[in-house]
Amino acid sequence: MYKNKTEDGLNNICGAKIKAFRLAMPKKTSQRKLADLLQMQGLDLDKNAVQRIEAGTRFVTDIEIKTIAKVLGVSYTDLLD
Repeated sequence: MYKNKTEDGLNNICGAKIKAFRLAMPKKTSQRKLADLLQMQGLDLDKNAVQRIEAGTRFVTDIEIKTIAKVLGVSYTDLLD
């Protein structure tokens, strides 16, 4: 049977780590600021999408993970481990 949720019912495994890395950025980075940075890299996500990703209620594509990792200055494996 196909499993598309985490054991605790979330739609992604990277949301909490994205939030932690965002909050650890040198300058105060809000969800809106992160969305703006992602849009500058060509990824069309708004503040609400970032909020849903961090909350684990939105699925995240591999393309999105790659761009998010680049903006956060981490490896994509850091978001998935």
